[in-house]
Amino acid sequence: MMYFVAIIERILVEELARWFRDNIWKLYKLLESVMSDREPQFAVKLAKELNRSLGIEIRLLTSFHSQSDRQTE
Repeated sequence: MMYFVAIIERILVEELARWFRDNIWKLYKLLESVMSDREPQFAVKLAKELNRSLGIEIRLLTSFHSQSDRQTE
């Protein structure tokens, strides 16, 4: 299923994330993909804002980090 959102005014990432949470998230949960005609940084900011507003904590680890295999508190 796809949703196309036409936005004719400038919109902040926070406003779009709020719109997504209120209209799409409650029906379908996580995104499979995001397509945007804006710069790639916009999609990254949107994902970060969605995670923040949904209470999802992102923990990025690298393979060079010795604590990657252990859960941190």
